[in-house]
Amino acid sequence: MQTLKIGDKVPSFSVNDQDGNTINLSDYLGKKLIVFFYPKASTPGCTAEACNLRDNYAALQSQGYKLLGVSADSEKRQANFKNKYEFPFPLLADEDHTVINAFGVWGPKKFMGKTYDGIHRMTFVVDEKGVVSNVIEKVKTKDHAAQLLA
Repeated sequence: MQTLKIGDKVPSFSVNDQDGNTINLSDYLGKKLIVFFYPKASTPGCTAEACNLRDNYAALQSQGYKLLGVSADSEKRQANFKNKYEFPFPLLADEDHTVINAFGVWGPKKFMGKTYDGIHRMTFVVDEKGVVSNVIEKVKTKDHAAQLLA
């Protein structure tokens, strides 16, 4: 798994959000961006993580951050997730793994003794020039905003 590291330029991408709107990396140039990857919408860990970011959204915004959530879920599943929990940020429906592969978060995982390929729960902070300024590999789902605001 070749994940982006601090100092790497994020490859440009274009993918739909939960409402079918096209989101481009270039939309965020000149802004600080948090891109958080989660395995599956509406599962317990992913819900805890996204709700923690929602609950601390004002604090993140006050530091100039925009947020994008990314998983390989369909637009419909992402829309249901966003609407149910009232997330104030877009969720990208990256079904063809455009963004997932750009950041390098797809790879082997272990669960209950089985190995399979999936999305690794990771978060990237991208600066105004589109360069990775921080990577959080060990995301604390219930306290993720604190990791970003530290």
